[in-house]
Amino acid sequence: MDGFRIPLGKWVETGLNWLLDNLEWLFTFVSTVIGALVDGLSALLIQTPFPVTIVVFALIAWMLRSWKLALGTVISFVIILGLDLWTPAMQTMALVIVAAVIAVIIAVPLGIWSARNDAVRAALKPILDFMQTMPAFVYLIPAIMFFGIGVVPGVVATVIFALPPGVRLTELGIRGVDSETVEAGHAFGATPGQILRGVQLPLALPTIMAGINQLIMLALSMAVIAGMAGADGLGKLVVQGISSMDIPMGVEAGLGIVLIAVFLDRCTAALAQPSPSSLLGLLERTRQERRRREAAEAASATSAASELIAAGPRRAAP
Repeated sequence: MDGFRIPLGKWVETGLNWLLDNLEWLFTFVSTVIGALVDGLSALLIQTPFPVTIVVFALIAWMLRSWKLALGTVISFVIILGLDLWTPAMQTMALVIVAAVIAVIIAVPLGIWSARNDAVRAALKPILDFMQTMPAFVYLIPAIMFFGIGVVPGVVATVIFALPPGVRLTELGIRGVDSETVEAGHAFGATPGQILRGVQLPLALPTIMAGINQLIMLALSMAVIAGMAGADGLGKLVVQGISSMDIPMGVEAGLGIVLIAVFLDRCTAALAQPSPSSLLGLLERTRQERRRREAAEAASATSAASELIAAGPRRAAP
């Protein structure tokens, strides 16, 4: 076996060079769009007065989960502020949000397509297996080669790494819908699109949201790797702490990532079905109480009218 070697790496390098030579315009366009999105959102979060930003995050937590999470959100972001990590934390938040939105836009349609087409499912399965098992650091090599140093390769690598659970759980949710329910939709003459929108997606929503939750957590876990590609944020501080053996910097930046992860995890986990103790749950209970009260008043009025109508002939009888 001496001298036997498959030059896979050289083949990949040749392919990447060909893409770089022939699709440079596409990579420039993608870099410009992603860079503008991340920089714009990052600037918005940083330039907004921090009390306003904290209140907005707390309201989101209360709206989706509970006042307890809202209070914990305030404490978490005050800790981040006290550690003088506000700017890198908002940069990390912007990177994760943009990467997660792009991944969701790609993952959900792919999952629906895979659930409705066995050939697509068979083709996607090995690709998703490859994406999930390939070490995340490897994605930085072509990303940096195509987009250079900065936030864009970090976002691209994050999207690739976070994509598989969104696709898989979307497919699982669609395929897990009771076939009898789908057949009932067909029996009533619904089109495939109407069944998808009115039956499959609503019933599969909890599973799809679980996939989006996992997608966001994986995107946040890539913050440190994105920092190695030059993306600003808490990940970059962790990398600097490792390279300089600066324990305080590494610990504080890592704690900031944990606090952001807890906030995003709790909020996204409640997206499919807001908690009864959330603001949305409270508003829903209030609306249901009002409807019951109005229904009771309408029933009482109807009963009173019926009694008057019945009493009319009796009075007229003498």
